[in-house]
Amino acid sequence: MGSRSSHAAIIPDVDSIRRETGFSQASLLRLHHRFRALDRNKKGYLSRMDLQQIGALAVNPLGDRIIDSFFPDGSQRLDFPGFVRVLAHFRPVDEDAGNRDPKAPEPLNSRMNKLRFAFQLYDQDRDGKISRHEMLQVLRLMVGVQVTEEQLESIADRTVQEADEDGDGAVSFLEFTKSLEKMNIEQKMSIRILK
Repeated sequence: MGSRSSHAAIIPDVDSIRRETGFSQASLLRLHHRFRALDRNKKGYLSRMDLQQIGALAVNPLGDRIIDSFFPDGSQRLDFPGFVRVLAHFRPVDEDAGNRDPKAPEPLNSRMNKLRFAFQLYDQDRDGKISRHEMLQVLRLMVGVQVTEEQLESIADRTVQEADEDGDGAVSFLEFTKSLEKMNIEQKMSIRILK
């Protein structure tokens, strides 16, 4: 009968990952088990194809964009620390977040980091702005054929117009955060099972 801490030894750098992501040791063990289950060929890393096997991502209209977020800079391999870094954005915000050391890096699950993550799902060309075209692409993915192209274009135009404070025809990250300031992004971008 081994203790939980002996199981943690199978995760390299577990203490560093725990500090960076905020996941408990027990959560990291569960996530490591899930990571290994997704790595069907025992390669030690995940590919895009491995993530495409996740049912919830396969049916999510933004599934491909979410999968892309696991592979920044065009990489083809996802190691365990990279896997949990992305998942940490969906960790519920800690109740004691106000007591955190101001010199410590901002937690991956903070409101601002959750907003950055959401913003990059729209900003596909990574130019720091959400164009009308990018907004339209996301709307097409999310509503499919339920709405006419004309209606989608109207929604995209109105959405960009309402958020675009500087009149440049696109939504910057600052404008994006302002447009969502009343939304409870902390709750909407939290997955409770990862707590």
